[in-house]
Amino acid sequence: MANDKDPLSQLKDLAHLKDQLADIQKRVEDEVQVGIPQGGSLLASPFLKGFLAGYVVAKLRSSAILGVALGTLTGIYATQTYPVPNIEKTIKDYLNSLKKVLIYGSHAPLIALTKSEGRIPFSPSSCVVLIELTKLLISFTLLFASGDVHTIQVSISWVAVMPYAFPALLYAFNNNLVVFMQAYMDPSSFQVLSNLKIAFTALLYTSCLRKRLRRAQWTALAVLMVAGALHSYSSLDWARSDQEGENAKDGLYITAWGLLLVLLYCFVSGLAAVYTEKVLKSQRLPLSLQNLFLYVFGVGINLMSHFYSSGTEQAFLDGYSPLVWLIIAGQAANGLLMSVVMKHGTGITRLFIISSAMLVNSVLSWGLLGLQLTPFFLIPVLMIALAVYLYYR
Repeated sequence: MANDKDPLSQLKDLAHLKDQLADIQKRVEDEVQVGIPQGGSLLASPFLKGFLAGYVVAKLRSSAILGVALGTLTGIYATQTYPVPNIEKTIKDYLNSLKKVLIYGSHAPLIALTKSEGRIPFSPSSCVVLIELTKLLISFTLLFASGDVHTIQVSISWVAVMPYAFPALLYAFNNNLVVFMQAYMDPSSFQVLSNLKIAFTALLYTSCLRKRLRRAQWTALAVLMVAGALHSYSSLDWARSDQEGENAKDGLYITAWGLLLVLLYCFVSGLAAVYTEKVLKSQRLPLSLQNLFLYVFGVGINLMSHFYSSGTEQAFLDGYSPLVWLIIAGQAANGLLMSVVMKHGTGITRLFIISSAMLVNSVLSWGLLGLQLTPFFLIPVLMIALAVYLYYR
């Protein structure tokens, strides 16, 4: 029979175990943060959790043999009661992510395809209004279909609704900006440089939400910043800065104004993402209802912006074509899918989708627009791929 240890030794053992458990828990949180499912992680496996629980309890009796035995039995029990990973659900999650990537990456090339003589024939602000209105109608339909429509009566209050006004303002600003700055760059340049929103979002996450990033993740952000700088240096065309409306030359290009607008776009995007995720996760309301609040403000703000900016110069639907309606449908779907990510996932998942969309954008720009990708373009693309690997490994 094992000899009982003195109280001081027991306290030291428990303190050591506490440190070990804290270290394991930290590593588990890091794995979950970068997207490793707990069911598939060794550190977060049900057996290890059960083993540690049983071992700590047995350690109170100062018996290592009893600790191992009880820990093993508890671990086996945990594996039997732990839900088996759903393979079908995993496949659906991957397909949904692929769908988000395709929708996000197709936005800039589709806008470029609508250009006539170097200009966008429709009103960008009216397009944004219709995108927000489409998301609003779909959200209400989903809320009604789910049977949660009664929650509107009990949830409507200034305290619950007003937090959605700020992200609506930010999204309205960026939705108009992303269309406006297409005149200052080609779609592939926009998509590559828009990956800088990863850096802005991560910085805002760490400063505003106090989320911790591993050293490898910070390294990935540094690689991403250098990749964006290299691409900007190789494709800057300062002579085009004051030549809005001229036909774009084949190949990659970005003007000085375009670079500044991309940086502003990335900062606003990161700020909106951080704030929206905080609001969606802090309120225990159906996502469709939260989207309803968000898009009510979105429609109102963008409608006022449209009438203020366009006046009577252009009718609301002037210049619309089937391609424009496709853009509206795609962006409405993109917004609704991203809200699911923000509500039930993490900002890391959203950033991964945005980064992957660059590849889709480049392929579409080459196939649909005939843009020529220079050899130097491969360097920042490979660096971005490396950054994504470091960030999510």
